[in-house]
Amino acid sequence: MKRATVGGGCFWCVEAAFKALEGVESVTSGYAGGHAEDPTYQEVCAGKTGHAEVVQIEYDPDAIAYADLLEVFFTIHDPTTKDREGPDIGSQYRSAIYAHDDDQLETARAFAEELENEGLYDGIVTEIEPLETFYEAEEYHQDYFEKNPNDAYCAMHAAPKVEKVRKKFGETAPADD
Repeated sequence: MKRATVGGGCFWCVEAAFKALEGVESVTSGYAGGHAEDPTYQEVCAGKTGHAEVVQIEYDPDAIAYADLLEVFFTIHDPTTKDREGPDIGSQYRSAIYAHDDDQLETARAFAEELENEGLYDGIVTEIEPLETFYEAEEYHQDYFEKNPNDAYCAMHAAPKVEKVRKKFGETAPADD
């Protein structure tokens, strides 16, 4: 198994989208990219920690490649808006890729550059850096979409991302009823 860590807005939405992929074994919501140790959700949301809401994806590289995860990542959020995704505003919602090794770092940078060169995006602001530390979010954030499919936020923001992933990359997760 390998790990990838990305942030593209609210971690509930990002987590739900990646859980819909074959080859993804688990997705954990958390925080990365900041300066505070053991941050809480309230501290991160208040902008006191420098951390972004992220997900850590455990995946089977024989079933899904890191580049495929990057393709999904850039499909489910807008990498051209600084510190914002949809209705969520603040540095904790920034677009970010935190690489676990030099290969991931190089692959992510090349992938973003290629998207720019192809004209798919103009002005990608995605932060691409080595992962220093990942802090797991509080338990009530884990599997949030699965546990709260009728939550208004999830219905308006997470469900469309999950549906987009299912349509474009194939369905492996059960439909939300």
